Amino acid sequence: MNPAVSAHELTKWFGEGDAKTFAVRGISFEAYFGEIFFIVGPSGSGKTTLLSMISGILRPNSGAVTIDSMDIWALKPDQIAEFRLNKVGFVFQDYHLFPRLTTAENVAIPLILKKRDWDESIREAAGYLEIVGLKNKAELPPMKLSGGEQQRVAIARALISQPDILIFDEPTASLDGDTGRRIMDFVKTSVLNDKRCILIVTHDSRIFEFADRIMKMEDGKIVGIENRRNGAE
Repeated sequence: MNPAVSAHELTKWFGEGDAKTFAVRGISFEAYFGEIFFIVGPSGSGKTTLLSMISGILRPNSGAVTIDSMDIWALKPDQIAEFRLNKVGFVFQDYHLFPRLTTAENVAIPLILKKRDWDESIREAAGYLEIVGLKNKAELPPMKLSGGEQQRVAIARALISQPDILIFDEPTASLDGDTGRRIMDFVKTSVLNDKRCILIVTHDSRIFEFADRIMKMEDGKIVGIENRRNGAE
Protein backbone atom coordinates (compact mmCIF):
# COMPACT_ATOMS: atom_id res chain seq x y z
CA MET A 1 0.00 0.00 0.00
CA ASN A 2 1.34 3.44 -0.93
CA PRO A 3 1.47 5.78 2.07
CA ALA A 4 -0.68 8.90 2.14
CA VAL A 5 2.16 10.81 3.80
CA SER A 6 5.84 9.92 3.72
CA ALA A 7 8.46 12.01 5.53
CA HIS A 8 12.12 11.20 4.89
CA GLU A 9 14.90 12.59 7.09
CA LEU A 10 13.11 15.90 7.66
CA THR A 11 15.24 18.49 9.38
CA LYS A 12 14.45 22.10 10.22
CA TRP A 13 16.50 24.65 12.10
CA PHE A 14 16.14 28.34 12.83
CA GLY A 15 18.95 30.87 13.14
CA GLU A 16 22.60 30.50 12.20
CA GLY A 17 25.91 29.96 13.95
CA ASP A 18 25.74 29.99 17.72
CA ALA A 19 22.06 30.95 17.50
CA LYS A 20 21.09 27.90 15.41
CA THR A 21 18.28 25.91 17.03
CA PHE A 22 17.02 22.59 15.70
CA ALA A 23 13.24 22.17 15.78
CA VAL A 24 13.09 18.86 13.87
CA ARG A 25 16.02 16.45 13.57
CA GLY A 26 15.99 13.85 10.80
CA ILE A 27 12.43 12.58 11.18
CA SER A 28 11.14 9.77 8.96
CA PHE A 29 7.71 8.14 9.12
CA GLU A 30 4.76 7.07 7.02
CA ALA A 31 1.02 7.51 7.55
CA TYR A 32 -1.59 5.67 5.51
CA PHE A 33 -4.99 6.23 4.00
CA GLY A 34 -7.75 5.01 6.29
CA GLU A 35 -5.94 5.74 9.54
CA ILE A 36 -5.91 8.37 12.27
CA PHE A 37 -2.28 9.14 13.10
CA PHE A 38 -1.56 11.07 16.29
CA ILE A 39 1.59 13.15 16.85
CA VAL A 40 2.19 13.82 20.54
CA GLY A 41 4.91 15.27 22.72
CA PRO A 42 5.68 18.13 25.09
CA SER A 43 5.64 21.77 24.02
CA GLY A 44 8.73 22.56 21.98
CA SER A 45 9.18 18.98 20.76
CA GLY A 46 8.77 20.01 17.10
CA LYS A 47 5.21 18.80 16.42
CA THR A 48 3.91 22.03 14.85
CA THR A 49 7.08 22.53 12.81
CA LEU A 50 6.77 18.98 11.50
CA LEU A 51 3.14 19.50 10.48
CA SER A 52 4.03 22.79 8.79
CA MET A 53 6.60 20.99 6.63
CA ILE A 54 4.24 18.12 5.82
CA SER A 55 1.46 20.50 4.77
CA GLY A 56 3.56 22.67 2.47
CA ILE A 57 3.70 25.73 4.72
CA LEU A 58 7.32 25.60 5.97
CA ARG A 59 10.17 24.43 3.74
CA PRO A 60 12.55 21.96 5.42
CA ASN A 61 16.28 22.60 5.47
CA SER A 62 16.77 19.00 4.35
CA GLY A 63 14.70 15.90 3.70
CA ALA A 64 11.62 15.22 1.62
CA VAL A 65 7.84 15.02 1.99
CA THR A 66 5.76 12.86 -0.33
CA ILE A 67 1.98 13.24 -0.28
CA ASP A 68 0.11 10.58 -2.25
CA SER A 69 3.27 9.95 -4.34
CA MET A 70 3.90 13.70 -4.93
CA ASP A 71 7.19 15.25 -3.78
CA ILE A 72 5.69 18.52 -2.56
CA TRP A 73 8.92 20.45 -1.98
CA ALA A 74 9.96 19.80 -5.59
CA LEU A 75 6.95 21.83 -6.72
CA LYS A 76 6.96 25.50 -7.71
CA PRO A 77 5.47 27.96 -5.16
CA ASP A 78 2.19 28.35 -7.05
CA GLN A 79 1.90 24.55 -7.32
CA ILE A 80 2.46 24.21 -3.57
CA ALA A 81 -0.31 26.74 -2.92
CA GLU A 82 -2.64 24.76 -5.20
CA PHE A 83 -1.64 21.56 -3.41
CA ARG A 84 -2.58 23.05 -0.04
CA LEU A 85 -5.92 24.24 -1.35
CA ASN A 86 -6.90 20.94 -2.95
CA LYS A 87 -5.11 18.15 -1.09
CA VAL A 88 -4.96 19.28 2.54
CA GLY A 89 -7.69 20.33 4.96
CA PHE A 90 -6.84 22.14 8.21
CA VAL A 91 -8.80 22.26 11.45
CA PHE A 92 -7.09 24.77 13.71
CA GLN A 93 -7.07 24.83 17.50
CA ASP A 94 -8.93 28.16 17.70
CA TYR A 95 -11.12 27.30 14.64
CA HIS A 96 -10.18 30.50 12.67
CA LEU A 97 -13.81 31.30 11.91
CA PHE A 98 -14.66 34.76 10.63
CA PRO A 99 -17.06 36.44 13.09
CA ARG A 100 -18.75 38.68 10.50
CA LEU A 101 -19.62 35.80 8.20
CA THR A 102 -22.44 33.33 8.67
CA THR A 103 -21.67 29.72 9.45
CA ALA A 104 -22.38 28.72 5.84
CA GLU A 105 -20.17 31.50 4.49
CA ASN A 106 -17.32 30.33 6.72
CA VAL A 107 -17.64 26.80 5.38
CA ALA A 108 -17.76 28.04 1.77
CA ILE A 109 -14.43 29.93 1.95
CA PRO A 110 -12.30 27.21 0.27
CA LEU A 111 -14.70 27.14 -2.69
CA ILE A 112 -14.69 30.94 -2.95
CA LEU A 113 -10.88 30.82 -3.05
CA LYS A 114 -11.21 28.47 -6.03
CA LYS A 115 -13.34 31.15 -7.73
CA ARG A 116 -16.51 29.10 -7.57
CA ASP A 117 -19.88 30.83 -7.91
CA TRP A 118 -20.96 32.40 -4.59
CA ASP A 119 -24.52 31.04 -4.46
CA GLU A 120 -23.39 27.58 -5.56
CA SER A 121 -20.69 27.62 -2.87
CA ILE A 122 -23.18 28.56 -0.14
CA ARG A 123 -25.53 25.77 -1.21
CA GLU A 124 -22.69 23.25 -1.10
CA ALA A 125 -21.59 24.58 2.30
CA ALA A 126 -25.11 24.02 3.62
CA GLY A 127 -24.81 20.39 2.57
CA TYR A 128 -21.60 19.98 4.55
CA LEU A 129 -23.18 21.63 7.57
CA GLU A 130 -25.88 18.97 7.37
CA ILE A 131 -23.15 16.29 7.36
CA VAL A 132 -21.77 17.63 10.66
CA GLY A 133 -25.24 17.99 12.19
CA LEU A 134 -25.59 21.77 11.91
CA LYS A 135 -28.15 22.06 9.12
CA ASN A 136 -30.23 24.60 11.06
CA LYS A 137 -27.26 26.82 12.00
CA ALA A 138 -26.28 27.94 8.48
CA GLU A 139 -27.40 31.56 8.91
CA LEU A 140 -25.97 32.09 12.39
CA PRO A 141 -22.67 33.84 13.11
CA PRO A 142 -20.01 31.72 14.85
CA MET A 143 -20.42 33.62 18.14
CA LYS A 144 -23.91 32.12 18.46
CA LEU A 145 -22.50 28.59 18.46
CA SER A 146 -21.03 26.50 21.26
CA GLY A 147 -17.37 25.46 21.22
CA GLY A 148 -18.25 21.99 19.97
CA GLU A 149 -20.44 23.45 17.23
CA GLN A 150 -17.68 25.81 16.13
CA GLN A 151 -15.32 22.84 15.94
CA ARG A 152 -17.78 21.04 13.67
CA VAL A 153 -18.04 24.14 11.45
CA ALA A 154 -14.24 24.07 11.14
CA ILE A 155 -14.42 20.38 10.21
CA ALA A 156 -17.07 21.09 7.56
CA ARG A 157 -14.90 23.85 6.09
CA ALA A 158 -11.92 21.48 5.98
CA LEU A 159 -14.01 18.76 4.31
CA ILE A 160 -15.62 20.87 1.59
CA SER A 161 -12.55 20.60 -0.66
CA GLN A 162 -12.63 16.82 -0.20
CA PRO A 163 -8.97 16.67 0.89
CA ASP A 164 -6.88 13.51 0.94
CA ILE A 165 -5.08 14.68 4.07
CA LEU A 166 -6.89 16.21 7.03
CA ILE A 167 -4.81 17.90 9.73
CA PHE A 168 -6.11 18.73 13.21
CA ASP A 169 -4.10 20.97 15.56
CA GLU A 170 -5.16 20.29 19.17
CA PRO A 171 -8.79 19.57 18.19
CA THR A 172 -10.06 19.14 21.76
CA ALA A 173 -7.91 21.67 23.63
CA SER A 174 -10.78 24.13 24.09
CA LEU A 175 -13.47 21.52 24.74
CA ASP A 176 -14.61 19.67 27.83
CA GLY A 177 -13.97 15.94 27.95
CA ASP A 178 -17.42 14.76 26.83
CA THR A 179 -17.59 17.22 23.93
CA GLY A 180 -14.06 16.35 22.86
CA ARG A 181 -14.85 12.65 22.77
CA ARG A 182 -18.05 13.29 20.78
CA ILE A 183 -16.05 15.31 18.24
CA MET A 184 -13.45 12.56 17.92
CA ASP A 185 -16.11 9.88 17.65
CA PHE A 186 -17.67 11.87 14.81
CA VAL A 187 -14.27 12.21 13.12
CA LYS A 188 -13.60 8.48 13.33
CA THR A 189 -17.04 7.34 12.21
CA SER A 190 -18.06 10.05 9.70
CA VAL A 191 -14.90 11.83 8.48
CA LEU A 192 -12.31 9.06 8.18
CA ASN A 193 -12.51 6.83 5.12
CA ASP A 194 -10.18 4.56 3.14
CA LYS A 195 -9.22 7.44 0.81
CA ARG A 196 -8.34 9.90 3.58
CA CYS A 197 -5.54 10.13 6.15
CA ILE A 198 -6.06 12.13 9.33
CA LEU A 199 -3.10 13.61 11.22
CA ILE A 200 -3.75 14.96 14.71
CA VAL A 201 -1.39 16.90 16.98
CA THR A 202 -2.61 16.77 20.55
CA HIS A 203 -1.65 16.87 24.23
CA ASP A 204 -5.02 15.40 25.23
CA SER A 205 -4.52 11.83 26.47
CA ARG A 206 -8.31 11.54 26.89
CA ILE A 207 -8.66 11.03 23.13
CA PHE A 208 -5.76 8.63 22.56
CA GLU A 209 -8.31 5.80 22.26
CA PHE A 210 -9.32 7.17 18.84
CA ALA A 211 -5.82 6.84 17.36
CA ASP A 212 -4.74 3.99 15.10
CA ARG A 213 -1.10 4.90 15.74
CA ILE A 214 0.60 7.41 18.03
CA MET A 215 3.99 8.91 17.21
CA LYS A 216 5.78 10.38 20.21
CA MET A 217 8.27 13.22 19.81
CA GLU A 218 10.87 14.79 22.09
CA ASP A 219 13.50 17.41 21.22
CA GLY A 220 12.67 17.25 17.53
CA LYS A 221 13.05 13.46 17.27
CA ILE A 222 10.78 10.44 17.21
CA VAL A 223 11.04 8.47 20.43
CA GLY A 224 8.47 5.83 19.55
CA ILE A 225 5.48 4.89 17.41
CA GLU A 226 2.75 2.96 19.16
CA ASN A 227 0.31 0.83 17.22
CA ARG A 228 -2.88 0.98 19.28
CA ARG A 229 -4.14 -2.21 17.70
CA ASN A 230 -1.08 -4.41 17.73
CA GLY A 231 1.34 -2.93 20.27
CA ALA A 232 4.52 -0.83 19.91
CA GLU A 233 6.51 -0.68 16.69
